[in-house]
Amino acid sequence: MAKRDYYEVLGVERGASEAELKKAYRRLAMKHHPDRNPDDKASEDMFKDANEAYEVLSDSGKRAAYDQYGHAGVDSQMGGGGPGGANFSDIFGDVFSDFFGGAGGRGGQRGGAQRGSDLRYTLELDLEEAVRGTTVNIRVPTLVNCKTCEGSGAKKGTSPVTCTTCGGIGQVRMQQGFFSVQQTCPRCHGAGKMITDPCGSCHGHGRVEEHKTLSVKVPPGVDTGDRIRLSGEGEAGAMGGPAGDLYVVVNVREHSIFQRDGKHLYCEVPISFADAALGGELEVPTLDGRVKLKIPEGTQTGKLFRLRGKGVAPVRGGGAGDLMCRVAVETPVSLDRRQRELLDEFRKTLQGDTRHSPKASGWFEGVKRFFGDV
Repeated sequence: MAKRDYYEVLGVERGASEAELKKAYRRLAMKHHPDRNPDDKASEDMFKDANEAYEVLSDSGKRAAYDQYGHAGVDSQMGGGGPGGANFSDIFGDVFSDFFGGAGGRGGQRGGAQRGSDLRYTLELDLEEAVRGTTVNIRVPTLVNCKTCEGSGAKKGTSPVTCTTCGGIGQVRMQQGFFSVQQTCPRCHGAGKMITDPCGSCHGHGRVEEHKTLSVKVPPGVDTGDRIRLSGEGEAGAMGGPAGDLYVVVNVREHSIFQRDGKHLYCEVPISFADAALGGELEVPTLDGRVKLKIPEGTQTGKLFRLRGKGVAPVRGGGAGDLMCRVAVETPVSLDRRQRELLDEFRKTLQGDTRHSPKASGWFEGVKRFFGDV
């Protein structure tokens, strides 16, 4: 039976790049792998054809011979056909990682020293602390090297021995379908060593859980979501590996007066009806103390006053932001008899004079036009 064209098998053009070849091959290998298609002869044949096509086309020399002479130019190099080349494991290393979780191919050995895990700690701060900066002590649970066995996991006076299953390599060769791959040793879990007499303190793990207290310097201007990295303060590494890092993540609590938006602060300032109408001067709070705010005559609710430089200096540098004071005119409540009389007299003086209520007159005109159109 005549062999199919290798480019046709992979579904690529003759000028396909190396990346395009690999992508096409990986797609076919994942789809037709025997472990995913048990007892499916058609898929097994397609998988073999894809292997053979990729082995030829991924080799520049074989590809040139195939392009010039077809199958006759590579049959002798293929040793009678089929994926039996010397670089078989290199060709399929990337695909093995998809099927077997990174074992074999380029996965490498997992034994020996391993870096410890990174840790995360959420630090709650008041707005004032975040803006000005502070130093706080935190208590963090973590894994540290066992002091009794100095991290070896073996009882004092003894040492781990070479794993008898993998011979100290950390990996074993497993049969997968019609070819073999390497996987992490199930007995020593890739360490290449076994502990026959475990340490009584850590029970052979080499690490124990402890709480440690750390001093964290928080720079001025941090905001929610900012991270402070403490190098080497994460979990201790296994088998003598380096420790991970600790990431302190900032969360700024809500403030009773101010809301923060980047480097700017916002606050709402209630003012009386009389101050809004006649104008005046108010004291407003800032993070640096109180300042005077001049309210012009006829101020309306929602008016925004900007106090420059009274916001936050960003942690990454730059000038301080501003404090935005939003005015809210407060309606008087719990009026006594005399106050009600005065307000009623005042209201009567306004009737029919739209000069004092420009927004209201404009709104009512809009309403009239709306219903007129309807």
